[in-house]
Amino acid sequence: MSSLLFQEQTLRSFTEAVFTAIGCSEEDAVQAADVLMASDLRGIDSHGVARLSGYVRLWEKQRINPTPDIKIVHETPTTATVDGDSGLGLVVAPFAMKLALEKAEKYGSGWVAVRNSNHFGIAGYHAMQAVRKNMIGFAMTNASPLVAPTFTTERLLGTNPMCYAFPAGKYPPVIVDMATAAAANGKLEIAQRSNKSIPEGWVQTSAGGSSADPHALKSGGSLLPLGSDRDHGSHKGYGLGATVDILTAVLSGANYGPWVPPFVAFLDPLPDLPGKGIGHFVGAMRVDGFRPVDEFKDHMDRWIERFKSAKPIHEDQPVIIPGEPELEAEKIRRSEGIPLTQAVVTDLEELALKLDLEFSG
Repeated sequence: MSSLLFQEQTLRSFTEAVFTAIGCSEEDAVQAADVLMASDLRGIDSHGVARLSGYVRLWEKQRINPTPDIKIVHETPTTATVDGDSGLGLVVAPFAMKLALEKAEKYGSGWVAVRNSNHFGIAGYHAMQAVRKNMIGFAMTNASPLVAPTFTTERLLGTNPMCYAFPAGKYPPVIVDMATAAAANGKLEIAQRSNKSIPEGWVQTSAGGSSADPHALKSGGSLLPLGSDRDHGSHKGYGLGATVDILTAVLSGANYGPWVPPFVAFLDPLPDLPGKGIGHFVGAMRVDGFRPVDEFKDHMDRWIERFKSAKPIHEDQPVIIPGEPELEAEKIRRSEGIPLTQAVVTDLEELALKLDLEFSG
């Protein structure tokens, strides 16, 4: 499917205007837009401006508070729990990461659990804040239940992404940013817009059979854990997804498992919720709490060089360092523009009309 190119500033300005239109402060609108633009620039199209109308629909259902009173509700010198007051996760998570960094600067590490939040964009955005301060960053979130654990057809977990970010010396940081499902739901959405089938092993039917249909979830199917099936290690993906759910929600007081509120506004949260909103967990560790920063960076550079020099199976496909594809996408998109499918452009045009804003390429 062909795409239309848009300059970063055009999309950034429009995104800020959308968040301002629903009642966010200028500061929060800028912050929220920055998270979404980071996604589009890094080539993670499913989590950028394509999500804008979803946030607006949640606001219309009064499930997103545009002016949250974000509070620390529990705290020790190195840890804290934050209540996001139903705010945008794009604003609540950066608040939590800033707190984690402040604690790490003072005590060596900082860990913050978050409850009562919403979708926080890409995990990489939050973890990468630590790299700028010569720290190792960590971020994860639970999400709408779309993933069936090994041996069931019930949707009990979200795609539950996690990210680790490691600073390097002469090379870019190593960014390990991944869903704990076989594929993120956003990839299904992209396939749906492009009218393409998906690889076997991403989803299962309502009866537990294999499917290549990107619309399988709409027919009662489910996403599969990382590994796809038991023989290929789905129990490991299930374990990772469970770990994210426990750290982000059971620990913070957010909703977990099947009770995590759905991102789509046309589905209401289940009754008798055990917690508040969606949960996140972020952290930062000072490298010099373990060894001198320069030594660590030198060895990170050596690590990168060794992995890059590994003999490839095919000469035209060298080993990829985690974070490289996103960095390459960012270089291209900053100079050439950000590609949006016609479906996303139409969605943004309709959003502009609804909020009495202007949108054009």
